[in-house]
Amino acid sequence: MSAEHVGQPGTAPKDPFALVRTRGYAGLLLMAALFGIPISAAAYGFLALVSELQSLTYTDLPRALGFHGTPSWWPVPLLAVAGLLVGLSIKHLPGTGGHKPAEGLVTSGPTRVIDLPGIAVAAIVSLGLGIVLGPEGPLIALGSGLAVGAVRLVKRDLPAEPTAVVGAAGSFAAISALLGSPLIGAFLLMEASGLGGVTLGMVLVPGLLAAGVGSLIFTGLGSWTGLGTYALALQQVPQAERPDIADFGWALVIGVAAALVGTGIHRLALYLQPRVERRRVPATVLAGAVVGVFALLYAEGTGYDASGVLYSGQDALNPLLSAQAGYSVGALLALVACKALAYSASLAAFRGGPVFPAMFVGAAGGLALAHLPGLGVTAGFAMGIGAMCVAMLKLPMTSVMLATLLLGTDGLTVMPVVIVAVVVSYVLTLRLTPAPAATS
Repeated sequence: MSAEHVGQPGTAPKDPFALVRTRGYAGLLLMAALFGIPISAAAYGFLALVSELQSLTYTDLPRALGFHGTPSWWPVPLLAVAGLLVGLSIKHLPGTGGHKPAEGLVTSGPTRVIDLPGIAVAAIVSLGLGIVLGPEGPLIALGSGLAVGAVRLVKRDLPAEPTAVVGAAGSFAAISALLGSPLIGAFLLMEASGLGGVTLGMVLVPGLLAAGVGSLIFTGLGSWTGLGTYALALQQVPQAERPDIADFGWALVIGVAAALVGTGIHRLALYLQPRVERRRVPATVLAGAVVGVFALLYAEGTGYDASGVLYSGQDALNPLLSAQAGYSVGALLALVACKALAYSASLAAFRGGPVFPAMFVGAAGGLALAHLPGLGVTAGFAMGIGAMCVAMLKLPMTSVMLATLLLGTDGLTVMPVVIVAVVVSYVLTLRLTPAPAATS
């Protein structure tokens, strides 16, 4: 029997694209485009506020207190204060500060409008005071909640399915330029949500439209304000050689190493998370101080600035690659160890996204291995990013795109070995991850 005749006797097959052909879907596209403008502007403002708060707390405040520079011990008390404020917001504000980053980057439907203040406060304090998490998780939630809130002001009785589509479009707009390209953001959301088939098409088209509009707004605001676009970018990428058999061997090594390190980071975060939740405020204060201690140890042990361990690592990727020749293997390994442990503590206790710290840890590890024979700097950098991202996120397509499109034409050159490293890391990570308990 042919596919078109499968179904109940006497009933016509359901048209999977019926919704797309309706006038209502055209209205959804219009709403996605219109809402993409204020949501992307709000996302830009969020990132600008976080950046200004980082400068205020780590540069302006120490100078105002009479220090000639930022003391290496400065992150310890500052991040303890961050823990106090985030712990209180998670405990007392609706929405518990949003998604728990230790559980990965997942989407669970539109964000409730009532949860938006709590998500914003927890994320701004976490990111602005130097916790090792990125802005992508909160931006996805805030973009979704703002879009749903706006559409309900226009049409209160909108059904659940179109509301979900509008919420997803808001998320697309909020991270449209953050990862360097609207396309990478779209892949990230599609893979994280597990969309497929006709549902993917219905959500993707409004989402891409909102992301395109949002990317234009990011670019325009960056030019108008002079603050930049806050997008992931690399300016100076060493020329990559075409991969050879040695590079494929290194891809296997990096894939295995990333899976082991990523699994360790993730398991430690999941081990710590319920212990933090039992005593939310004091445990979050302690977790913040611990992150500060790892930054202090790195600064005192290597002579480099503590900021290498702090923050998401998004803005530090380009300086790391540009100055890679000046780093010893020992300094890079110390950076990987301290950043990874601070990342794990941040995942367990704070609010933010897991993408950028994973990229940074992988990049630093790949550069450390590039000191050994047979591995080029660009290949090691790209393979480390891809393999560590997939170990932490379990999103193979997004991980390959992040590691290659970021590097431009040189990224395309090393893409074959990046794919090998990502696949090896992905499969081994899944093997190392305990299977979910069976439910009766």
